[in-house]
Amino acid sequence: MRREKQVNKVIVLLFVGLLALAGYLFGGDLDPRFHSQEEVKWQLPFGRSYDYNNILVSRVVDGDTLVLENNEKLRLIGIDTPEMHESDKLYRDARRSGEKASTIRQLGRRSYEFTKKLVEGKRVKLEFDAERFDRYKRILAYVYLPDGAFLNALIVEQGYASPMAYAPNTKYADLFARLYREARENKRGLWE
Repeated sequence: MRREKQVNKVIVLLFVGLLALAGYLFGGDLDPRFHSQEEVKWQLPFGRSYDYNNILVSRVVDGDTLVLENNEKLRLIGIDTPEMHESDKLYRDARRSGEKASTIRQLGRRSYEFTKKLVEGKRVKLEFDAERFDRYKRILAYVYLPDGAFLNALIVEQGYASPMAYAPNTKYADLFARLYREARENKRGLWE
């Protein structure tokens, strides 16, 4: 009888331990939406951690969207580049601007090439604003290149993006608006 109680205790303890492990591996603690703005590491269940102060950009999707080494998509905050891919937004932008969709796609390709040359294959530092994710579950961030250059601002300054301020993520909205005016006045990038 005593031996049977001991076996039962061991089984209960193992079961509780497995539940705790499952909670750790699959629980909310691993979801970055529940972490503070200052916390920049993301721990995957397999033990690999990603430091958002030093993370690799594995691919550029378009002028304002990147893919990180952990396969997360990142949307650059505060800027908008022309659409390069078929989408509803491409045709909305065409109607709004009066430009042909093919022209917008060509401009989008130029923005993509500019961003790709600057950041693809490089380790970067991310800065977050009020919201960490957009409705498409992409990370929202300001990105700094290895030399400290501010990627979001550089794309606007060189004439490959327009400012796009969505509250509450507006920390650099005034800077982007000023850089955009200067790029247009000086006919840089897409404005030449």
